[in-house]
Amino acid sequence: MIKNTKALVLVSLLLGGVCTPILAQDVQPVGKDIASSPESIAPAFHNQPKENELAPLNYVNQPPMVPHSTKNYQVTKNTNQCLDCHSVQASRTTGATRISPTHFISRDGVVSGEVSPRRYFCVQCHVSQSDVEPIVPNEFKPLPGYGEK
Repeated sequence: MIKNTKALVLVSLLLGGVCTPILAQDVQPVGKDIASSPESIAPAFHNQPKENELAPLNYVNQPPMVPHSTKNYQVTKNTNQCLDCHSVQASRTTGATRISPTHFISRDGVVSGEVSPRRYFCVQCHVSQSDVEPIVPNEFKPLPGYGEK
């Protein structure tokens, strides 16, 4: 009975508006409407270039960057448009870089003729290049011998 009374008091305080002034102080307006809020502005890194040369690697085992836009590419469990050009067979005719043999090794070390599920979603590791200012300060320096064109 005491537990129910405490719960009843808590609910009545919340419904009575006792907590509302406290919560209202934390709300900060961000614009007149959703369209004018900072979250609705497309970041610059979404403006990908059409085609570039391959960017130099900056460290050992770095996944190569994608030298073209991947905007509107479909990579789902049923479709991977990257493989339309980069699969072993397609790369012979398209001239695109062939995917690495490491992409055919399962996490158990078994080699197969199909891309391993852990390497199927290309854009988890490979990103498109964009020439934009860094979002956060970055003092990263490539390893000696890397990062040079």
